[in-house]
Amino acid sequence: MPTLLVVGPYRFFFFYASDRDEPVHVHIERDAMVAKFWVGPSRLQSSGGFSRSELAKIKKLVEEHEIKIMEAWHGYFRG
Repeated sequence: MPTLLVVGPYRFFFFYASDRDEPVHVHIERDAMVAKFWVGPSRLQSSGGFSRSELAKIKKLVEEHEIKIMEAWHGYFRG
């Protein structure tokens, strides 16, 4: 899966081709943990083993990069 961005220990990556029918979202991984957030508005879809406090940090990062995530999503699925 293509990496959208890396922020600290977190890799934000996109989507599976089958995700086309889901709302805009991004997957975030660190080590063996992977969370999934819906975007616009951001909300947790799956926590993937992260702690609550770390999920709060990740949510803030998703919100900070929301425009980039949305543009990449639409570019990927329209392209």
